[in-house]
This record gives sequence, structure tokens and C-alpha cells, in this order.
Amino acid sequence: MRRCLAGTALAVTSVVVLSFLLPLSVLVVRQARAQSIAAAEDRAAALAPVLALTTSVSDLARAVSALHHADTLGVHLPDGQTAGATRSPAVLVLHASEAREFVARDLPGGRLYLQPVTLPHGGVAVVEAYVPCAEQRRGVVFPIAVMVLLAVGLIGGSVLLADRLGAQVVRSSRSLSRASRALGAGDLGCRVDAKGPLELQAAGQAFNAMADRVVELLATERELVAHLSHRLRTPLTALQLAVDQLAVDGPGPASGADRINAAVGRLEHELDSIIMTARAPLATGAAGRAFAGATFAGASAGHDAEARPVPGTHLGGVVRGRAGFWAVLAQMDGRRCSAEITADPTPVELGAEELVAVVDALVGNVFRHTPPGTPYAITVRRVGRSVELVVEDAGPGMAGAAGPGHRAAGPGSTGLGLDIAARAARATAGRLDIARGAPGGTRVTLTLGLRTDREPGTGVRSRSSERHGPPSP
Repeated sequence: MRRCLAGTALAVTSVVVLSFLLPLSVLVVRQARAQSIAAAEDRAAALAPVLALTTSVSDLARAVSALHHADTLGVHLPDGQTAGATRSPAVLVLHASEAREFVARDLPGGRLYLQPVTLPHGGVAVVEAYVPCAEQRRGVVFPIAVMVLLAVGLIGGSVLLADRLGAQVVRSSRSLSRASRALGAGDLGCRVDAKGPLELQAAGQAFNAMADRVVELLATERELVAHLSHRLRTPLTALQLAVDQLAVDGPGPASGADRINAAVGRLEHELDSIIMTARAPLATGAAGRAFAGATFAGASAGHDAEARPVPGTHLGGVVRGRAGFWAVLAQMDGRRCSAEITADPTPVELGAEELVAVVDALVGNVFRHTPPGTPYAITVRRVGRSVELVVEDAGPGMAGAAGPGHRAAGPGSTGLGLDIAARAARATAGRLDIARGAPGGTRVTLTLGLRTDREPGTGVRSRSSERHGPPSP
């Protein structure tokens, strides 16, 4: 591209310069010739007063010498005598004398001018002025040389400027090309320093925006994969409890329960691997590129789904249904559970599936990270323009507290359950708090914002309590 731009500038500038240089050169040559001819005519006219006073050859020779042009100026007298230098043929002198008219002829090496002068006694003398070619070109070389130098400088400057502009365009284009290849090779952190012409700056900014969007989509896809994998833990927990119950009370050989336990353990291990791998940064090798290609469409679909408005779902109704499901598992595991759910409307900007995933993640953490028989409680209450979901247990407690958007993961935990709840809180302008509960274990408080297009209910809050399992000691 640089060569193309430089060649174009060279061709265009050369044509423009030649179109001015050639006519100017011809004009300078003609002007110099005209000046030399006018000077010769002036010298010839200067001898006319001398001829009016004398026709002496010696006097005329001294007059010619006084003009300092003895080698180019001469006089032809009517009697055939001459003074000074004469070069003109006799025929031309006779013609000028008889016709009494100005004669100009080109001779080898110069130009000849004959000027007839009428003498006082009636004769006609002819004054000869000769202008050599060198004198005609005098003063021409310098202005033409100056014009040529200016033309060369103009052409060189335009080519240099075009080359610099081309180099800037080429650098910006190469930078964009390198960044595109790097992004295609898996370097998701590659960006373009948008420089150069406005069009290339716009292209670089569009590339950076595209790269940011790709990173965002892949991050969302990783979260989606991890989220879906985590939701498999709910039926896995139920299966684990069923197997434990089978090993204790069920009929049949104990070896069958052992095999089921081993399979469940292997499944849980594989799920942990899937979650941790999905949450890790995407690889830049062939496997990473294959994974990116496979998940890109799903991430886009996830973004489109998030962009659509979600109908208001009542948190209280979802929690009431899931509390019944977990109550059955709690009875199998020897846990005492209670659920206190407000009767006030609790509409939130989340779908039923999202709320089910949140409740299952929080309650499932109790089953997975507390010893069997540990009681827990679920509470749903309205607080101003928000609704709180509280899950607390009487287990050993969590090693650290996590605020909104943080994970608190211990051994054997991926921390994704709390992250699912934290994302739900952020989606509704709420928050997630983890603290020590009243029974001595962990209390997780999820605050969700209510839908803004509905007025809060004015009914009196009521609670219903459900208890399952053996009473606490």
C-alpha cells in the first residue's frame, strides 16, 4: 500500500509540475530572447544620431567602440565602406537600403538585424546589429534551474508525505490484522491501539468492542455451564439420601448399596470437575477454540433471554413448593426443618426456574455441608420494598463470611451455590449476606427487590410453620 500511495503521488505531482514547468521554461527563453533583441535594437538606434553628424569611418568606428559592442555592431555606408564588425550578406544590405525597411534574419550562430538610416545628404546607411545565440540564452539557465529544483523538491515532498501517510495506514492495518489473528488463536486479551485515519480508528474501536463482547459471552457461557451442572446436585443429593436409607433399612444385599454409593461418589466427583473446569479461564489451544465454538451460540442465547423481561414470580409460592420437596429428604436424613413464609405478595423480577435454582442451591448447601440430623429453617418475609429469603442451620458454621458477589467455598465445595444466589440478588438490586445464625450455624440472607410496577400488599403478615422429622433433643 505504501508503494501504491507513493507511486500515485509521484505520478500526479509529476504531471502537475510538468504542466507548469514546460510552459514557464518556454516563456523564460522567449523573454530572454526578446530582451536581447530589444537591446540590439537600442544599440543600433544609438548610432542614428552619430550618422546624422558624420559619415567618417574613423568617427563611426570610435562610436561603435564606445558602445562596447564592436564585435556585434557595424555600419554600412552608401559608398560601400563599413565601420565595426559586419556579417550580413550584401544582398540583405542592399535590400534594406533600397526598401528602407527593417530586416531580421537568422544566421548560423545568431540573429542579424539591419536598420536603415537616412543621411542628411540623402543617402541611406544601414546599421547592422548581430545577436549571438549565447546572448539570446543569457539569463535563462538560472531561472530554469531554480524552477527545476523547486519541481524536484515538490515531487520529493509529495512522495515523502504520501509514504508517511501510507506507513501510518499500513501500521494501523497490520496492528488490526495481528490482533485479529491473535484473537482467532485464542488470545482473548488482545486489543488494538486505535490510531491512524478516522476510518481505521473506527475499525480498531469496533474490533475492541467485539473482543470485549466475545470475552463477555464466553464468561457468561462458562457461568451457564457451571450453573446447569450445579443444578444437577439437587437430584444427586436426593439419590444420596435414598441410597443411605436403602443401606440402613432396605432389603437386599448390602453390596448393591455399596455399588450405588460408589457410582454416586464418582458422579459427584465428575460434577465437581465439570464445574471447576467450566469456571476456569478458557484455554487458548485447539481444545479451547473448540469449546469456544461450541458454547458461543449458547452464550448468545443466554444474553438474549436475559434481555427479555421476566414475568413477576412470587418468591413465597416457589419457596413453599421447594420447602415441601426438601422436607421429604430432611425426614429421610433425620433433620428437623421449619418454613415460615409470609402471606403478603412477594413478586420479584425473576422466573420460576431461577428462583427454584436459588432455593435448591441454598438448601442443598445445608444437606451437603452439615452432618446428618442437623436442623435448618427457611424464612420468607417482606421488608419494605424488598423480600428476604433466610436459610439458617445449626451446623458447624462457615469458615468465612461472604458479601454480595463473593463465594465462600470450603473443602469439596465449588462455591457456585452462593454465586447463583448472589447473581439473583444483583439482578433485582438486592444483596446476599452470610453470618452466624441463632442456632449456632450459618445464616444466609438473600434480599431481592420487589417488582416496581406493583404496589406492595397491605395485608397483615402471617406465618405458617411446618416441622418434619424427629424433634430436636
